[in-house]
Amino acid sequence: MTTGFSVTGLRRLREVLTRHVDSGKIPGLVALVSRNGQTHVEKLGTMQHDGGAPMQRDTIFRMASTSKPLSIAAAMVLLDECRLRLDDVVDPWLPELANRQVLTSPGADLDDTVPARRPITVRDVLTSTFGLGMDMTALGTPILGAIFERGLTPNLPVEVPEQDEWMRRLGELPLMHQPGEQWQYQISSDLVGVLVSRVTGKSFEEFLRERIFEPLGMKDTGFHVPADKIDRLPTLYAPDPATGEFQAWDEAVGGRWSTPPAFQGGGGGLVSTADDYHAYFRMLLNGGVHDGRRILSRAAVELMTTNRLTPEQQAVRHALATSAVHISFGQGQQGGWGLGMAVRTHHNDYAPIGQFGWDGGSGTSTYADPANQIVGVLLTQVGYTVPSPAHVMADFWTTVYQAIED
Repeated sequence: MTTGFSVTGLRRLREVLTRHVDSGKIPGLVALVSRNGQTHVEKLGTMQHDGGAPMQRDTIFRMASTSKPLSIAAAMVLLDECRLRLDDVVDPWLPELANRQVLTSPGADLDDTVPARRPITVRDVLTSTFGLGMDMTALGTPILGAIFERGLTPNLPVEVPEQDEWMRRLGELPLMHQPGEQWQYQISSDLVGVLVSRVTGKSFEEFLRERIFEPLGMKDTGFHVPADKIDRLPTLYAPDPATGEFQAWDEAVGGRWSTPPAFQGGGGGLVSTADDYHAYFRMLLNGGVHDGRRILSRAAVELMTTNRLTPEQQAVRHALATSAVHISFGQGQQGGWGLGMAVRTHHNDYAPIGQFGWDGGSGTSTYADPANQIVGVLLTQVGYTVPSPAHVMADFWTTVYQAIED
């Protein structure tokens, strides 16, 4: 009979997390870990780096790329109901992506193209292989410059426009790779939201709320923080990479998440809490069921949470993670990718093969582990301009695994 965590192990978890907060590099955090019905929560530090209100269990965090594993669930509902098929061509819903041109090489000029060999399919969008994305090895190329200039990725000087204008701008660009050829980050996760919205005739958030948030009791999850909850949103910091000095990247009141966004970005737009994310990942661990109610089919969950990449695609993703380790401070080295999330395909640290989830650039990390029946959620408010959020994540997961008691 497996139990949960040892008392000694949980004490070490708290001590290690406290050390990060006491160092002054992490103002505050909320950490939740559960196993076999046992849930343990730590809330440490404060909402601002210079003090302020203490972190609470219901503090609301900007989830950044940890939005991806959750937003993909909307598309899985549509697959379950046969309103989408994996190998449907996306043109009826995303006509802006019909008749694509593809760059002759990722660094080519925007007019140096050949016709796409085939149309883009739903499968290409859900597996992040539709042909365009954020490739950090291609910074400085014409295509990456064009993506930034058009506001197609969040948090840059050009604001992200509403979804029809976003699609129009996306449709102006050639693809970097042939459809289905190579895994690429970010843009596909935002494209999933547009696809869901157009198939359902509802906003992406409205459909997520009806089919995922409300059935799971995720009452604090959405694309902005309403005024009556804004006091629960901490300041988000992007410390100076050279000095480590705290710089406020987003304040709560009057900040980016204080009003509904023009674009509901599935790639990084959600706000949420530790308990809300715990409910979602517990549902995935439970094969799609929450409190006796089926949210997703078991088959849909298996599709999401097992590696979908070919050996060639996986090699490219792994090379990107390991060659950029100095930039990402060690994150992203799981190997595989399912739908909307990383899937661990090799055992290179404390976590076993099969663990699934993702991290966010605002200092968030959520994974589930079927082998040990663990869900872990770590939420901070420090961005990846410095290594401290990656360090606290690594230590969180190390201490979660050392605390296992069987």
